[in-house]
Amino acid sequence: MSEQQPAADRQVPPGSAVGRSIEEFVQQLRGFTDRARSAAGSVQSRLPLPALPSPPGAMSAAQLRAVSDMVAAQRASIAGMRAQLDAFDQQLVVFERILEPLVEWSGTWARLEEAVGDLVRRDGGTEPPPA
Repeated sequence: MSEQQPAADRQVPPGSAVGRSIEEFVQQLRGFTDRARSAAGSVQSRLPLPALPSPPGAMSAAQLRAVSDMVAAQRASIAGMRAQLDAFDQQLVVFERILEPLVEWSGTWARLEEAVGDLVRRDGGTEPPPA
């Protein structure tokens, strides 16, 4: 369809509330222009029929291209975030591997302190002689 085609000739989804309201608006506008032409009489031949605007729901090619570019940019942004999250996850894996022996060592140290504490308490709480 060309851009110059009147809005009344464009296909509007049947049964939709927007389609019906657009059709009613176009019919009212055409009726008004017909009445205005007949009232003007001889001026009628000099006035061209005005081009009707596109329906409010229609988007131009530039608008669709802008939406498409925006969606592509958002997807690229998400891909970048995924790459960052993957790198962060790899860093956490390395950090986890480093922490495992430290957690084991800390547990061993805590058990040793507890055993030594129990040994000292059994001796009556006396401090060992200096070496």
